[in-house]
Amino acid sequence: MAKRKTAFFCQNCGAQSPKWLGKCPSCGEWNTIVEEILVANDDQGWIDEKNIKFSKSKPVSLDEIELDNEQRIKTNDQELDRVLGGGLVCGSVVLIGGEPGIGKSTLMLQIALQLTSVTILYVSGEESEQQLKMRAQRIGSQSSSLYILTETNLNAIFNQISSLKPSILIIDSIQTMFTDKVEAASGSVSQVRQCTGELMKFAKKTNTSIFLIGHITKEGSLAGPKILEHMVDTVIQFEGDRHLNYRILRTTKNRFGSTSELGIYEMQNNGLRQVSNPSEILISQREDGFSGISIGASLEGNRPLLIEIQSLVSSAAYGTPQRSSTGFDSKRLNMLLAVLEKRGGYRLGLQDVFLNIAGGLRIDDPAIDLAVAVSIISSLEEVPIPKKACFAAEIGLGGEIRAVNRIENRIMEAEKLGFEQIYISEYNIKGLNISRINMEIKPYSRLDSVLSSIIK
Repeated sequence: MAKRKTAFFCQNCGAQSPKWLGKCPSCGEWNTIVEEILVANDDQGWIDEKNIKFSKSKPVSLDEIELDNEQRIKTNDQELDRVLGGGLVCGSVVLIGGEPGIGKSTLMLQIALQLTSVTILYVSGEESEQQLKMRAQRIGSQSSSLYILTETNLNAIFNQISSLKPSILIIDSIQTMFTDKVEAASGSVSQVRQCTGELMKFAKKTNTSIFLIGHITKEGSLAGPKILEHMVDTVIQFEGDRHLNYRILRTTKNRFGSTSELGIYEMQNNGLRQVSNPSEILISQREDGFSGISIGASLEGNRPLLIEIQSLVSSAAYGTPQRSSTGFDSKRLNMLLAVLEKRGGYRLGLQDVFLNIAGGLRIDDPAIDLAVAVSIISSLEEVPIPKKACFAAEIGLGGEIRAVNRIENRIMEAEKLGFEQIYISEYNIKGLNISRINMEIKPYSRLDSVLSSIIK
């Protein structure tokens, strides 16, 4: 009988330690180190090879490798296809994480119901068959190519896979799965790592695409060991406020596409609706005369977005001014406030500043710097910004207006939504085909010039 191998793992971050510790040296959490058995037996097989035949691996010249005509599976969901980089790559493993109740299972079931051209196996370790049937009826779709399996034992799942041979496998969720090769509870670091490793090997050997639904911790990161994100091909975060209707699908890792793309959905009673033109929902229908509201032309991957930026500036009632931002980097907000005070001459040191990106988005594009600065000064001076004006420029520490990339795409999106003016850097004018643009272009090189032209 082989000697049992054990190790100590942090249940919070997955760090491994040779002995028990009260405090994890990696994440700093207390009482999260537990002992787990690494190997329970000498069985190294992941599936009965009598059911699936594999050829022995051998080195192959790159020139000899032939690609199939269809390397990606279209999911009939434009938002998900955009986030994945054009479709689901055959043999890839996609990890989807999000808060409880955000709609991960609904999204996966909805996509599985839409894909009628391939065989899909939906493995649920959290819901019964009747509950999934009720959810499918609520979505209002039926599919004869979708099969439901309520099982948590990975060995039993592989036995069903060998007979069904699905093209797409959905695991809901990876934290509920367990294998007999590891003597640990479901959801532990060892079980999650072992199950994911076996699913990865299965996907690469059989060219089966796999979706893994994962839980997240209270800090918002994916639960389980960090190596889980390194093992899979794509990591997708399903974000949004449960009290709002809109959901955002964002990639944090993608071996087969860009990590800058995002998809936007609206949660309805009958499932998730794709939002093809998010700029219209991100800009509220407001009346004239409101100060502190500006429109910035942002870019997420290949998709231009016009977003509404809301600011509120008031005197600090308790002596120490507050700086609060939602959807925007707080450090960059402090930098813009310093530039406005140093280069623009505005006294913001004793003012509370609150900034919000409407729609629940989180924007990292520096092209909205000018819109943020104009919004803050508009609230400070109580002067409304023209309703048909938008902004697309970065601000430097010297108060200069810097050029941004793909300015023509931003301008065309603003023009499509009915805007009449756009403030940009004068360095973006070079190479810009103005003959195609039917809106007024206002180029500037200094921040104070922009503010003086708007805040009159």
